[in-house]
Amino acid sequence: MNNAIYFRYIQRLSCLGLLVCAFTGCVGSRGNSIEASDRYFSSEANSGPQRLTADGEALLRSFLDAAELPDLRRPKFAGHQGEVKKFYDSSGGALYWVRQGEPTAQARAIGRLLKDAENKGLKPEDYEGSRWVDRLAQFKYSGSVSESDLIRFDLALTVSAMRYVSDLHMGRVNPRLIRFDINIDHRKLDLSEFLRQKLVDAQDVDAALEIVEPPFPIYRRTEAALRTYLELARRDDSQILPASAKAIKPGNPYAGVPRLATLLALLGDLPEEPGKPYEGGIYEGALIDGVKHFQQRHGLEANGQIDAATLRELNTPLNRRVSQLQLTMERLRWLPHEYDRPPIVVNIPEFSLHAVNEQYDRAFSMKVVVGKAYRHQTPVFTSEIRSVTFRPYWDVPSSILQTELIPLIEKNPLYFVENAYEIVDKNRRVISEGTVSQEIEKRFRSGELSVRQKPGPENALGLLRFDIPSRYDIYLHGTPATHLFSRSRRDFSHGCIRVEDPVALAAWVFRDQPDWNTDSIRAAMNGDKTIRVKLDKPIPVLILYGTAVVMEDGEVRFFDDIYRHDAVLEKVLAQGYPYRAGADVSAGQ
Repeated sequence: MNNAIYFRYIQRLSCLGLLVCAFTGCVGSRGNSIEASDRYFSSEANSGPQRLTADGEALLRSFLDAAELPDLRRPKFAGHQGEVKKFYDSSGGALYWVRQGEPTAQARAIGRLLKDAENKGLKPEDYEGSRWVDRLAQFKYSGSVSESDLIRFDLALTVSAMRYVSDLHMGRVNPRLIRFDINIDHRKLDLSEFLRQKLVDAQDVDAALEIVEPPFPIYRRTEAALRTYLELARRDDSQILPASAKAIKPGNPYAGVPRLATLLALLGDLPEEPGKPYEGGIYEGALIDGVKHFQQRHGLEANGQIDAATLRELNTPLNRRVSQLQLTMERLRWLPHEYDRPPIVVNIPEFSLHAVNEQYDRAFSMKVVVGKAYRHQTPVFTSEIRSVTFRPYWDVPSSILQTELIPLIEKNPLYFVENAYEIVDKNRRVISEGTVSQEIEKRFRSGELSVRQKPGPENALGLLRFDIPSRYDIYLHGTPATHLFSRSRRDFSHGCIRVEDPVALAAWVFRDQPDWNTDSIRAAMNGDKTIRVKLDKPIPVLILYGTAVVMEDGEVRFFDDIYRHDAVLEKVLAQGYPYRAGADVSAGQ
């Protein structure tokens, strides 16, 4: 990429606040630390708990027993009833967020956070976002507030804060409801304890809440990018670039040149220049480099031609980019917050594998091939590498045998012989070296016999397999079909994940086992035996799905929703609380 364009791209994002946050891990300026100017009536409001009369305690108890507060947009809070009751049971008949008839500084800070929940990729109205200004204003303008209103205010803030903290910590949607095999149940917070111990008397509400969020740098970078794209979406006029019957090549006239220049400059792909240098209507000069950079950020071939795929991405509304970043934040919240060893991450839409270091940044990356979007999607799940197999056999799944290999045998009886397949029984005894009789074919169909491919360079798994136990029979492995890594879209497998550089990945996996270095790895691959080597310590593997990725330098990349998982999650979120997947919502449909 042209260095000048790259510099201006970084400069552009830095001016918008993205790059600073990407490197420092910040979220922005601390707007919710408890400053002196924020302590409204602080000398009185924080002097002691707001005690309730007997009638007040009875009113609060009636709300708690019914798990319903009519003042809330979503009045029923049965899902948090036990936690809310526990919270007030520990108060000794007092309110937590009110002191001497006034909201505490912490209550005001939390109210602002709930109002601005969009900055966290959440919906403010899920937490009464637009109502907190008026709720807080009543204390300033009404003179005195009745005990009933104080109780309603306090309880509304408690319920909203619990919903907000829970959603920040583990997301709004249980991933298993949309067929993502990620377990979040063990990560539930004691919300009552968290509010009481961490928020009620917090000197910095932002800092207190940060501990419930994912600790990964990419999460903070994504949060910063979301803020930037929210602002870009407000500024952009969403003008559509005109279509063209043919790809627009450098030097071609194009009526969309002014809009193209404006858009690329807004996104940071093109340096802003004084005057109006792109009014001539010719696609040329720095515009070409700007388009190449845009293509590279969107998973397209960076050839500088504005073809149909590039035009589609250019015309994608920025609100859609906001949504992609929000969905990425939601999915990052599903992940465990710590690991025994740094994980290996495969991002399906990106067609990439990332080895992560102790700081949860990328140590290195490589291309991968994933399952076909139609019928052979790679599942989203978590597991771990426990062993590596050199020169593996490939045990052909029954579905592939029945639908693909048997038809090939019927056309060419020598197909198994020519491709090093052998036929085995249930005890893995070899029945035939590849010759298929009618009797054998009959036993295939009954499930008595199966097929495996012998080890070797032409084996479908290549010369290395990284064993990750799961119910899906999915592996990371090499491949003889290395030409597929040159494609920009790489969904070609039956579900397993083919890695571009299995030797480099094996060296990373064995980095704490000195007997296995690059030389010994290659020697085992080129030997004549199948060898399985157990890892001293398993390495976590995350097979994830994110169509928006923010790189260490702040560059934001977007990818196609190839499996339609974004569409499914958006549909669930659009239904509103309690965010349950309906019968008509299923992954990949």
